[in-house]
Amino acid sequence: MNCYCGNNKPYSECCEVFHKNGGKTETAEQLMRSRYSAFVLANGDYLMLSHHSSTRPVKKKKAIVNWAKSVQWIKLEVQKTSKGTATDNDGTVTFNAYFYENGKLDVIYEKSAFVKENNIWKYLGLSQ
Repeated sequence: MNCYCGNNKPYSECCEVFHKNGGKTETAEQLMRSRYSAFVLANGDYLMLSHHSSTRPVKKKKAIVNWAKSVQWIKLEVQKTSKGTATDNDGTVTFNAYFYENGKLDVIYEKSAFVKENNIWKYLGLSQ
């Protein structure tokens, strides 16, 4: 089975690597994809770890995990990336994340901002 993030590699060779290495990705897109897989798996520890310290919603961790478990994740579509390469310090990733909630198909459309913190990519929040 391909990874939850939509790459044509097994989870064990894709997002699981980042889930096990503390989120040490080369690009912002890799981090975003690994965070999507963490939502699918309701991996709250990784979601907190990969969130920038200045915007990390620690008090909402339980609610985030409960919500992630309550929906059925369908697929991730990366629409666009801007910067976010190994040599950049910031970048954005625009994506659609499809899921079923209460029997209805829904989608999260987001343009996410990523920055390096201690030379490791972190999710900062919504991009302006």
